[in-house]
Amino acid sequence: MTVATTDTTAGTEVFRRIRETRLAILKELRKIIVGEDEAIDQVLTAIFAGGHCLIQGPPGTAKTVLIATLAQVVDLQFKRIQFAPDLMPADISGTEILEEDQKSGRRVIKFVKGPVFANILMADEINRTPPKTQAALLEVMQEKQVTIGGQSHALPKPFYVLATQNSMEQEGTYALPEAQQDRFMLSILMEYLPVDDEITVVRRTTGVQKSELQRVIGGAELLEFVQAVRGVVLPPVIGQYIVDLVAASRPTAPDALPFIKEYVTWGAGLRASQNIALAAKSFAAQDGRDTIAIGDVKKTIHPVMRHRLGLSFRAEVDHVSVDTVIEKLLAHVPAPAA
Repeated sequence: MTVATTDTTAGTEVFRRIRETRLAILKELRKIIVGEDEAIDQVLTAIFAGGHCLIQGPPGTAKTVLIATLAQVVDLQFKRIQFAPDLMPADISGTEILEEDQKSGRRVIKFVKGPVFANILMADEINRTPPKTQAALLEVMQEKQVTIGGQSHALPKPFYVLATQNSMEQEGTYALPEAQQDRFMLSILMEYLPVDDEITVVRRTTGVQKSELQRVIGGAELLEFVQAVRGVVLPPVIGQYIVDLVAASRPTAPDALPFIKEYVTWGAGLRASQNIALAAKSFAAQDGRDTIAIGDVKKTIHPVMRHRLGLSFRAEVDHVSVDTVIEKLLAHVPAPAA
């Protein structure tokens, strides 16, 4: 009995620390970021869960500013890559060079690390580079390593890819392959601010006063929190609900819903179920709780699913958005009792 009590106390303590750390990070972020509370919550959810984020929105909605500010608040190595049409895979991963050893006089092959060797990698405007360069991030995001010349090089821990994408521009852009989109834990939307918030931003950014940011958390503690999030309890009935929701998004299922058959070309896969559960655990942990609730799951459905559903031409004709399809899914799949 004594051991069980100690474990419970330790578990409660780490979730209390996660909650306090979240509040401290929010305090610092709000010195720079005005509004966008939902986007901030979702980015922090991915950070505490150890996942990657794709942040989309029109120009001037603080996508890049949010990531850069977060990088200043956490004590982690940060690097930024401005994606462009002429960017090559080696510009991301690194490359091997032939170098002369000054002592022996022999020529040796040396691996020069690319900017991906960081804790937080900002992939700015990720859809502005061709698919062959985008593909350089596939192994990086999944295995968290770089393989060059048959040699694997591990990335620093923790490691996050926080990518931005302009939702309005079509010229000179390359759509991300489905396999790469699936590696992002969350797809986060940032829209134009309400008028009052925009006025606040204008006043802040055109004045002389600058906000001083304080670092809140380091890598070792963040890794501890990521591990603790995985220890949050997922009740069996909620786990079944998550799987039912994801399975219901697939038009090829024998019992597929009529609106899914009409509006969805391809549905979400296993990673969607895993990331819904993990993001819900992160939401619970940030609230200081050790067990997932239905509300945690419903908060995660949109950012986890919106980049994992392929809409049909019929959906485009009927002006049906992916978020509308997700809302209909939530309405049709019964949730377990609270």
